[in-house]
Amino acid sequence: MSLILIIEDEPAIARVLSAYLKKAGFEVEHAADGHTAMEKFQSCSPSLVVLDIMLPGMDGWELLQLIRAQGACPVIMLTARDRMEDRLNGLDSGADDYMTKPFTPEEVVARVNAVLRRRPYLTDGASKRHFGNLVIDLAAKQVYLNGAEVPLSPRDLSLLLFLSEYPNRTFTRDHLIEQVWGMDYEGSDRAVDLSIKRLRQSLSHWSADTGEIRTLRGMGYQFWVNE
Repeated sequence: MSLILIIEDEPAIARVLSAYLKKAGFEVEHAADGHTAMEKFQSCSPSLVVLDIMLPGMDGWELLQLIRAQGACPVIMLTARDRMEDRLNGLDSGADDYMTKPFTPEEVVARVNAVLRRRPYLTDGASKRHFGNLVIDLAAKQVYLNGAEVPLSPRDLSLLLFLSEYPNRTFTRDHLIEQVWGMDYEGSDRAVDLSIKRLRQSLSHWSADTGEIRTLRGMGYQFWVNE
């Protein structure tokens, strides 16, 4: 059973979210401030974090960076700020989804389920994937080529993680937008092309006889591996 960590300082919101998530079949832990949240995050290893931005002691942005430094646990951010600038900042900082208040608890449950469906590689129990000289460490959220770490942006890393979960399967731009960027993404689908281009540049020393990220004209992209 997946465990959800709710980090929210408003007791009423935390109670309602906990009740609905438990009803949906999740285990739930709650923290009302940043320091307690990190203690619980490290002790209970949640499958997903629901994170409020405005918190006492340590805000959600700080917490997101600490969580990202420790692994790839999915994070859904909650905030009263609905400016596009804040939304993009959250997503670019490594959040998997971003919800503005007020919201319905049913929507939060739906978003939690959607994020977990998009990122099944985080709950399959495997900590590393090996593709020849390419190693993807899921727990540390790091990628290595020939033993050297490959720096990737959160979005490019999320795309690589998703594609590597389904070797030799082809995905259209629209499918990748939905699975990696999220259904509420309002930018151009060319963002997928740019992300693929950056990944290819970063993985240029990946053994060609082992695998590559392929473009299938008119069909989409594929994380090809030589089986």
